Amino acid sequence: MTKNILLATTFIVGVAVASSAFAQDYDLVINGGRVMDPETMFDDIANVGIKDGRIVAISKQPLNGAEAIDATGHVVAPGFIDTHYHAVDIFATKMALRDGVTTGMDLELGSFDVKGWYDQKTETGWQVNYGTVSGMNFARMAIHDSEVNIDYPLDYSIATPLLNEANKDGVAGWSVTRSSLDQMNQIMHIMDEDMRQGALGVGVGAAYMARGMTSYELFSAQRVAANYDRLTSVHTRYHLIQDTPTEAPIAFDEIFTNAMLLDAPLLMAHNNDYGWWEIEEKLQLARDKGLNMWSEYYPYAAGSTPVSADFLRPEEWKVKYGYRYEDTLYDPVDDVYLTDETYADLMKTNPGRAMVVFFPYREEWMPYWLTTPHMTIASDAMAGIGDDGELLPWDADWSEYRGHPRTSGTRGATFRMGREQGVPLMFTIAQASYWVAKHLGDTGLKSMQDRGRLQVGKVADITIFDPATITDNSGFKVGQHGIPSTGIPFVVVNGTVVVKDSKVLDVKAGQEIRFPIENKGRFEEIEVNRWLNEHTIGLNPDLATIDVHDESGAGALLHGED
Repeated sequence: MTKNILLATTFIVGVAVASSAFAQDYDLVINGGRVMDPETMFDDIANVGIKDGRIVAISKQPLNGAEAIDATGHVVAPGFIDTHYHAVDIFATKMALRDGVTTGMDLELGSFDVKGWYDQKTETGWQVNYGTVSGMNFARMAIHDSEVNIDYPLDYSIATPLLNEANKDGVAGWSVTRSSLDQMNQIMHIMDEDMRQGALGVGVGAAYMARGMTSYELFSAQRVAANYDRLTSVHTRYHLIQDTPTEAPIAFDEIFTNAMLLDAPLLMAHNNDYGWWEIEEKLQLARDKGLNMWSEYYPYAAGSTPVSADFLRPEEWKVKYGYRYEDTLYDPVDDVYLTDETYADLMKTNPGRAMVVFFPYREEWMPYWLTTPHMTIASDAMAGIGDDGELLPWDADWSEYRGHPRTSGTRGATFRMGREQGVPLMFTIAQASYWVAKHLGDTGLKSMQDRGRLQVGKVADITIFDPATITDNSGFKVGQHGIPSTGIPFVVVNGTVVVKDSKVLDVKAGQEIRFPIENKGRFEEIEVNRWLNEHTIGLNPDLATIDVHDESGAGALLHGED
């Protein structure tokens, strides 16, 4: 408590200095709002002055600017940051803006050809800040599914046709085929090139490759990211499973061990299933030891995934788990629950179609997620498709969206639930923005060191909301999937108003979230002889007298050391 008071006092002194040091010629001012900053714990009625995309003043004195927002009765908070954002298309991004998002990054599935992906976004412009990781699932598809032509930037928004193509021969190689050593090196080279081009890390959808990706391939993928001191975000191998010896937390132990030994950042993608409590306890212990590790959740008792997801196979979903498609697997495009017959038909005709999957047992856990430190809000937002399965145009009506309501309502739902359960507002804001920015910033990502805070000198990504009325409105019936959250009348991205009076403006103020491009890659191919030289004493008879008490052992002799 004393530390928080000191931080807030220091912040107020900084505010006073800043407000007197700048002339009153701001591009944008936000007056009369309750300014809240989780890092400093500042919480007071104040006016915010913005110039050239940054916050240059926070003052008790009235401020004037070229544009003004009256925030009376509203919270002025750091813009909400989403790290599990498959909504990399224009309509889904429009929905996310109404939910308060200022930065959307797909750190789970990511992209193929990261350079091309950033080039496209820069050329077209984007409404929110954007970033991506190197997608291991896509890299495996490029190597294991030769019938699929991947020679262009790829992300979730355009992945469905390729998922269908990869499955046409009855074998989704990227999902179920084990890599040879040569294939594994090819996959790692693809991801290393993405890292060289500024990818935020590596994304691994392990649950979708549980039968094909070996543990050593996963370790190698995490090492590709660790070579650059960047994160790996993982949707773990045994996601959903409660049965020993394949229960979900064991899959976390796999990625945790790798990250700890590699001294690398780790993001546990949507930790909202069985064993989440064990995983959160371990993450807290890891942070106590100085490790940069955290997790995500979204406030729904239903998920969304392609119908071809490996864990939805009848022998898994029906036989192992005991579920029926008729009760748990909803097609938001056709507005029906699947049967055995319609599941089999979609697997043949459209295996990439996204389903909504219900998990009623999550209901009792959701209140606890709202109160877990460093468990951050990430929507797992899906693409903005219509009833024909195609991406919607920017100006489509909200009712045309077919998909999981989390795309349009995650933040509205979380803040509503937090209000109903008495969760401190500052805590929820930290889950929505600050903790995300802090962990990403601690990887060395400068653009995140300047976001997730409401402070002088920081980037002006700001979400303004009414704490008494902010709520979700979307639901699981057709026509309701995309209804926007309300109580978030203004969203500011890099100092530009993008949502005004709850209307999304047709402006593209987003900036890339990216590491600097490097001159050369860092991956070294895995070679059997080199591995043996580094990790065994080999079969050289000259080493027969090696001192078994010398920990340098073979390493010293094999590297020519005295």
